[in-house]
Amino acid sequence: MPSDRPSGAFGWQHARDEALRRIRAREWPPGALIPNEAELATEWGCARATVNRALRDLAEAGLLERRRKGGTRVVMTPLRKATLAIPVIRQEVEARGAAHGYALIARALGTAPAGVCRALALAPETRLLRVRALHLSDGAPHVYEDRWINPVAVPAILDIDLAQVDANSWLVQNVAFTRGDLALGAVAADAAIADALACAPGSAVFTMARITWTGEHAITQVTQHYAPGYRLTTTF
Repeated sequence: MPSDRPSGAFGWQHARDEALRRIRAREWPPGALIPNEAELATEWGCARATVNRALRDLAEAGLLERRRKGGTRVVMTPLRKATLAIPVIRQEVEARGAAHGYALIARALGTAPAGVCRALALAPETRLLRVRALHLSDGAPHVYEDRWINPVAVPAILDIDLAQVDANSWLVQNVAFTRGDLALGAVAADAAIADALACAPGSAVFTMARITWTGEHAITQVTQHYAPGYRLTTTF
């Protein structure tokens, strides 16, 4: 049965929407091998590259499975893939109606520990910029941040006055990342964390550890420790 698509050549978004309609209507049922790109390009009156872009977008969304020389199939169980927006602590605090404060604790360019170099896929004894800082909410400690920044990936960071501008805000606003690794958990506050967050040593604190990359270059490794009582909320 012909579809109800408008006449005329498809753009990639239009092609994606039509492919999505067919998946949802079970015209292309779960597990089905869909027509190849050349056939769809002919049907939709567009270039193969347009079809490729549309199907790639649906594959990235977890709706199609594409195999080299094996064609494209509708997945049996569609997966909803989450996307991560790196939080800007300043904005999070202000969104709660509180005043954001910031204090630079230490900034130093030097040889990174072996574990940091391994995590960032860097040669041993690579020189990185280490930044330790405290974010406040209405004057109370909110997040203690311990960050290593790769100046090869982000040379401009060396000229930023990190006593005035926090690294979290600057990196999110100025450096595009292509992928990241994220770990969430709780740790017992050591002396440095307890001192920064004004809590008792050994207190359980929520911790977010993140590494971001641009292409093959690591941008930064950061560990953010939140004051006791912090609650993470999100939407999906």
